[in-house]
Amino acid sequence: MKIIIAGCGKVGQALTEQLTKEGNEITVIDIRSKIVNEMANRYDAMGIVGNGASHLTQAEAGIEKADLFIAVTGSDELNLLCCLLAKKAGDCQTIARIRNPEYSREANYIKEELGLAMVINPEYAAAMEIARVLRFPSAIKIDTFAKGRIELLKFRIQENSVLSNMQVMDISLKLRCDILVCAVERGDEVFIPRGDFILREKDIVDIIATPKNASGFFKKIGVVTNQVKDTMIAGGGDIAFYLAEILLQMGIRVKIIDKSMERCERLCELLPKAEVVHGDASDQSMLSEEGMERAESFVAVTNMDEENILLSMLVKKKSRAKVVTKINNIAVSEVIGGLDLDTIMCPKNVTAEYIVRFVRAMKNSMGSNVETLYRIIENKAEALEFIIRERSEVVDQPLEQLKIKKNIVVACIYRNRKAIIPRGYDAMQVGDSVIIVTTNTGLNNIDDIISR
Repeated sequence: MKIIIAGCGKVGQALTEQLTKEGNEITVIDIRSKIVNEMANRYDAMGIVGNGASHLTQAEAGIEKADLFIAVTGSDELNLLCCLLAKKAGDCQTIARIRNPEYSREANYIKEELGLAMVINPEYAAAMEIARVLRFPSAIKIDTFAKGRIELLKFRIQENSVLSNMQVMDISLKLRCDILVCAVERGDEVFIPRGDFILREKDIVDIIATPKNASGFFKKIGVVTNQVKDTMIAGGGDIAFYLAEILLQMGIRVKIIDKSMERCERLCELLPKAEVVHGDASDQSMLSEEGMERAESFVAVTNMDEENILLSMLVKKKSRAKVVTKINNIAVSEVIGGLDLDTIMCPKNVTAEYIVRFVRAMKNSMGSNVETLYRIIENKAEALEFIIRERSEVVDQPLEQLKIKKNIVVACIYRNRKAIIPRGYDAMQVGDSVIIVTTNTGLNNIDDIISR
């Protein structure tokens, strides 16, 4: 696909990196010549220095032949104007990043009136991801397939867990639960485990199951599965606002702490059911007075990554709360992987993943049959959902007879509203939704799992 990206900030860079890896032809536009040249060299992309909202600049970037135009500059208004011009000049699909809450409330109207394919708000998307985790606090991350009927859950094996030193093949037999372990992170290594793989304490494990079976599995290993009753949010920015709004609707009590009196007053107006506290969340005594030790969850979303990390480590030490840490700097998120933090949320990565999923869906209509894609382990493993629309060499063959490539596992088959955790004798059929987990990249078709 020919894709033009206007804006070479962190989201633009993350998109360019991921989309070029998947074989797309990328052109980036930005007014900063240095960063355009750096990205063009680093990602083998075409770079255009100029204003993305200029017809001449878009023409130079090849808008007439583009399949998709993505506007992720720092200005909402510029993004909308870029997309409007791209739609007129190239008649291509367009995506705009919009961050202003006032615009976000009118997102559907803007999308329809301007003919946009997608409008994405990074802060709202991040808030939705955080809320999903707080519904199931034992999980580090939750992704869904088959329109929410199948879940991919990431969690850490705790000290003295029944899973410690257990072989993967023994889980179903000993715990009598229908789940599949599809990936394991141990330090810097990532494994697609075979049946004889032995799990250890502190391993980060990805399992796939229906919501009901996942809940049963966590109960059997002694892990709490109920959503939290309350949350304390450090920082009163847009993510805090969106998150509080979502959590209050879920019946979860919310307390927001922010340094700015003006922001606190504004939040009180917008969120009358939330408790808003004017204060410095980095003050340990103040956090204790506000009930840090008793909170069931704590979300650090201040504007400083360092403050979020330190606050999260403090709360982990002083309480049993589920902790979510917002990180803006992607490089920082890679460095802190070894720290004992629960869930790390990077809005820029969330935004990039949403857009990459949309691109995959577009490719689906152009020949690829990938329905959904999640990067379950940063740049190391991904989970893909394929829809089998026609007969192929993988259809009606027992899995044990297929020459499946190394580091690929057929994690789940969804057929006739039923999720099947496949065994060797199971076979894929036309009409199935099939979930593959792999450390390999570039799978575009279900037949790509076969060695030739």
